[in-house]
Amino acid sequence: MNPTAHTDSFTRDNLPPEDQRPVFLNTLPALEFPAVLNCVDPLLDAHILKGRGDRPAVRSLDERWTYSELAERVNRIANLLVEREAVKPGNRVLMRFPNSPLFAACYLAVLKCGAVAVPTMPLLRARELETIADKAQVSHALVDSALSAELEAVGVPRVLESDALMAAMQDYGTEFDAFPTASDDVALIAFTSGTTGDPKGCMHYHSDVIAMCATFSERVLKPTADDVFIGSPPLAFTFGLGGLLTFPLYAGASTVLLGSAPPPVLADAIEATGATICFTAPTAYKVLLAEDLLGKLGSLRIAVSAGEHLPKPIYEEWSERMQATMIDGIGATEIIHIFLSMTGDDDVAGSTGVPVPGYELAIFDEQMNELGDDAEGLLGVRGPTGCKYLADDRQTDYVRNGWNLTGDRFKRDADGRYWYVARNDDMIICSGYNISGPEVESALLGHGAVRECAVVAAPDSERGHVPKAFVVLAAGQPPSDALSDELKQFVKDTIAPFKYPRHIEYIDELPRTQTGKIKRFALR
Repeated sequence: MNPTAHTDSFTRDNLPPEDQRPVFLNTLPALEFPAVLNCVDPLLDAHILKGRGDRPAVRSLDERWTYSELAERVNRIANLLVEREAVKPGNRVLMRFPNSPLFAACYLAVLKCGAVAVPTMPLLRARELETIADKAQVSHALVDSALSAELEAVGVPRVLESDALMAAMQDYGTEFDAFPTASDDVALIAFTSGTTGDPKGCMHYHSDVIAMCATFSERVLKPTADDVFIGSPPLAFTFGLGGLLTFPLYAGASTVLLGSAPPPVLADAIEATGATICFTAPTAYKVLLAEDLLGKLGSLRIAVSAGEHLPKPIYEEWSERMQATMIDGIGATEIIHIFLSMTGDDDVAGSTGVPVPGYELAIFDEQMNELGDDAEGLLGVRGPTGCKYLADDRQTDYVRNGWNLTGDRFKRDADGRYWYVARNDDMIICSGYNISGPEVESALLGHGAVRECAVVAAPDSERGHVPKAFVVLAAGQPPSDALSDELKQFVKDTIAPFKYPRHIEYIDELPRTQTGKIKRFALR
């Protein structure tokens, strides 16, 4: 590793031991990174130096910023963070915003001054934020003023709300040289709730941010500076970070950031902005194919589907009715973005595709024996990025023999295409959002009427799967529709609202194995 430039060495000190890290591959010229690299340089400053400052960069439905205007705001915020808020290189800065140009500027400013970004979903509640802030030892927070209430109880030492930020940033300079971070200094910690419900912090270097641009974006999407990106995933997800911020900026293109993007809103925005590349989940594409929305999508040339498996009928209907190429892909927060995808050429409906250039894939059995064609097994991945959990014993579960094991089961055909089989754990994927069944169970158990419960994935025609709770009530507590509504609201008030169980079934006892474990397969 290169010597760290962070004066706060927390992230470097809490990387997994070297013998627990995956094998990293460097198979493309674009992955030859210098020892000193701040990822904001190629994403933003390089375009200014090349005279592209007047080109469009980020916009919402109300604002439009050129590259020069974005750079000016990023530099003002970076100066404010360093001069007034005393942010030091390596400090962790929690961010809590809906997608917006301001969020993009704050994200880039945190990275540019050498701090470590800790983006969080706007829907998270205080309990979830507190866990993240504690694990990452967050010292500062930037938060949208409308979302500040849940953060008040968390106890982050320095919190700056967006209203105050926008007023104060005007007093700071428009020039700021990117802090000379090492290419393998940590740039961000992306948290994901695992199957246990205990969130894992996935640390990614400055070089990782550029690597995802140089692999999937540059080699599969192949965007031009004239492309306009749009989509629904939050920038707090690495799916959104790549698809809606770093990919367009790396290509010198522009991006449309929507605070909320359900399919009807997304369709209207595509029509209004002339967007050409869209990122969203399969369930959203299913809705977009409705007759009243389809005519608004004519400007699209590429539709990227990820976040959950793309059902074959959606791909086939899209391909039949739309000129835009649909590209299915699979990524992971641990690997920062898509590593396996369709290519837009010779794709086969139902297949997830082939390895993204720069990555190697293999299928293994439980003993890590590599399997041949047509055998179902664990998907292993290695490439320029990989899992680096923040001080977490589960590192050895995800990384084995140098391979990242994603928790997905796949098979590979004789042509080298990979076919999705199923998840290998209890994660519920609902409209592209990962929901931990045990986390929902923990929330339900906080209600006095609940004695025991188990939450599993239930099939849903619109969302793929939804959480379903099997509940054993406390003695003397009768089941009722009113109680079900109360329990759903209780979960919404305890954790992120999208995680609440859509269905509740009351049973006398949970099925268990002889060792006392809940038989979730029986409930499914």
